[in-house]
Amino acid sequence: MVAGDIAAGTRARRRELPLVSVIVVNYRCAHETVRCLRSLAEVLDYPHVEVICVDNASEGPDAGTIRSAADELTGCAVELVVAERNLGFAGGCNLGAEYARGSVLAFLNNDARPDPAWVSAAVAVLTADPTVAAVASKVVGWDGATADFVDAGLTWFGMGYKRHADAPLAELDPAEHERAKDVLFATGAAMFVRAAVYAELGGFDERFFMFYEDVDLGWRLNLYGWRVRYVPGSLAYHRHHGTMDAIDTAESGRETFLLERNALAALYKNLADSSLASALPAALGLAVRRSTARGEIDPTQLDLRHGTARPDSAPVPVSRQALAGVLAIDQFVEQLPELVPAREEVQAQRVRSDTDLAPLVRNALEPAFPLPRYLTAHEILTRAFPVGDTFSRPRKVLVLTGDALTARMAGPAIRAWNISATLAAEHEVRLVTVNSRCDPPAAPFRVGSARRRDLAEPVGWADIVILQGHVLEMAPALRTEYAHKIVICDLYDPMHLEVLEQSRSATDDARAADLAGVTRVLNTQLERGDFFLCASERQRHLWLGHLAALGRLSPQLYDADPTTRSLLSVVPFGLPAEPPERTGPGPRSVIDGIDGTDRVILWAGGVYSWFDPLTLIRAVDELRHSRPEVRLVFLGMRHPNPEVTDTDIGAEAMRLADSLGITDKHVFFNEHWVPYEQRQNWLLDADCGVTTHFEHVETTFAFRTRVLDYLWAGLPIVTTDGDAFADLVRAEGLGRTVPAADQHALADALEKVLYDEEFAARCSARIADVARRYTWPRVLEPLVHFCRDPRPAADRLAGAGGLTHATRPRGTALLRRDLALVRSYLADGGPGELARRATGRLRRMIGERMTRTSRSGGQGDG
Repeated sequence: MVAGDIAAGTRARRRELPLVSVIVVNYRCAHETVRCLRSLAEVLDYPHVEVICVDNASEGPDAGTIRSAADELTGCAVELVVAERNLGFAGGCNLGAEYARGSVLAFLNNDARPDPAWVSAAVAVLTADPTVAAVASKVVGWDGATADFVDAGLTWFGMGYKRHADAPLAELDPAEHERAKDVLFATGAAMFVRAAVYAELGGFDERFFMFYEDVDLGWRLNLYGWRVRYVPGSLAYHRHHGTMDAIDTAESGRETFLLERNALAALYKNLADSSLASALPAALGLAVRRSTARGEIDPTQLDLRHGTARPDSAPVPVSRQALAGVLAIDQFVEQLPELVPAREEVQAQRVRSDTDLAPLVRNALEPAFPLPRYLTAHEILTRAFPVGDTFSRPRKVLVLTGDALTARMAGPAIRAWNISATLAAEHEVRLVTVNSRCDPPAAPFRVGSARRRDLAEPVGWADIVILQGHVLEMAPALRTEYAHKIVICDLYDPMHLEVLEQSRSATDDARAADLAGVTRVLNTQLERGDFFLCASERQRHLWLGHLAALGRLSPQLYDADPTTRSLLSVVPFGLPAEPPERTGPGPRSVIDGIDGTDRVILWAGGVYSWFDPLTLIRAVDELRHSRPEVRLVFLGMRHPNPEVTDTDIGAEAMRLADSLGITDKHVFFNEHWVPYEQRQNWLLDADCGVTTHFEHVETTFAFRTRVLDYLWAGLPIVTTDGDAFADLVRAEGLGRTVPAADQHALADALEKVLYDEEFAARCSARIADVARRYTWPRVLEPLVHFCRDPRPAADRLAGAGGLTHATRPRGTALLRRDLALVRSYLADGGPGELARRATGRLRRMIGERMTRTSRSGGQGDG
């Protein structure tokens, strides 16, 4: 195990150990099976094991031989289940799983033997990391000198294979077999899987019978967001094809038939539509060429250009090996009516793209067979069809916003725009607004609008959905038919805290209803999301509390990542990586009353009810008497989103300036929002930036995006204390912080940054360094990283659940527990309550006994 796995395994061993059900399937090889069972009894160091041996309707005395040997074992009890017909490896394992009581299923070939730590090493990883659904054991040759399974591979035409099989271990890079890693699938020769997940996926697909059923299971696990972990400490020894003589011979073609058919079935079930469209026709053509090359069929036999080689009526010799491939295609066609719904289920539930699985596929274009005619066909087909793109297509990312996408964008739209632009460098991105206003500037990604009823199409298209605000309420499909899709919720705006301040003028019942509605919207996001973004460490604490209150901080999530950073990351608002460049006039040129010698204070954003422009206006009025050239400019009073109504505080600010006689003299209100691509011209005309707010809970968790524009333009900052940016300004020396509603302190701070040139220069130097930390590429790194390997949250994985459960008390402990319950029931409800509880318990016990009786009588000698 790698260091992390060792640490995790150490933690796991201190916990209650789960019951492991080891399933061994026999078919006409009782001697191998008996040897396997004896090795389980003799060497395992794990105390909680049950062994289930499935006899696949072997002919002769196999079942009796196994039963006799099992009765002699002292290290473990063996339950023998006899199938009425040969179910193959897939069906045999599924039958054994029906009898298993363990929360972990272990599958071991009957021609394999385990190392003493085979179970304990696997269980350590499964209990430590709830995102791992299956453990791929390290499997080596019987003598331990050669590799059997130390890594998995997959060809573009669907054939899974063991990388490095039969290679001497001494010649391999130790990183290939001594390091824990994620793999596409585990070999059925020795593997572990969570029982709940195995049941959720329906176990092995019995249509495969044998061969590639393990590939198909691992492929599906990965598509559903689970991890399959190769654990070298979980070691088994395998006599490769030790039981194949009972099933096949080299000449029979049965193995070839199953390999060819099952590869096509796995490909058809698990590849995405875009990949399958090119891979399947090429795979069919390659399967035919593989058959003719393997069977050494002369293609000139029926070629009219060489028509005299043999009389037309003479038979053409075809070996069983050659015929096996053609019949495999025929049988694949026969299975399609069953495979179609199986494929639909996989594609409907998948959460990971083919691209996501590319690192696990290893080398998809590897030809895998050295036959010359086959290699020629492989080259032809990979050129004719774009199969090289099968595992390299860009992920499809949908960014949803409720804000207007126009030249005059507000904060949410600006954030959605930059998220889209950053992710578009690696993914196919669509930015969609549910707002009626959509007239965006040119972009390197698709931009559009959609009404509620139109959102199903882009949501269905996407691999990943990133959303803001109320948008999830408009896309209910993300909670129904697309409940499996990966959703990233951008929580940088604590809307419920804004509503407390925003709705002050409304009636109490209206305010309560608004708050309840917004909180319900946020709860829905927090319950649905796989990954969350917030703007600051303060906000992170807020949202962690909210997640905990909703029950999302489950043991599964905590065990997967005790830091919870993989669930909730800080992604502040950002600023452009390039410094601002003037592209047009600013306020000194377009506003009468401001010239080149004036000192300009800029309020670079909207005016909302949680802000305090009134104290700022009074401070400017105070300062103008000693500094008559001071000018305060409000960048935009009317929000570009028509759904955002004008605020009372904005109107009150204009009335105050009017009453003081300083409107259009010392205080200027720009009515219309400055276009986003022109805001730098206003910033470059300013001498300092300001933001003032009241002291309340919204302030505590707010992230003032306007301050980032001040950083971008290198403007010294004056801000009210109490929010995250005030902490930054104070800690980094970027300007001055002042108490809330303190007019005199604010006037003094403005004078300091405007007229103390040495102080302002020091602020600007520090700002340049801090600004680099807030560029969009830097702040979006957690999101970029997540989108490179997107996975569902640990508690949203299909079949997620605990491995260990409370042990039922026995003996005196059971008696003490029952006496305590009797006292409790008598205290709560008297004799009537005690009688009711006792009757219910008796019914449950009878039901459990009937269930066990029905189950044990269901299959042969079970």
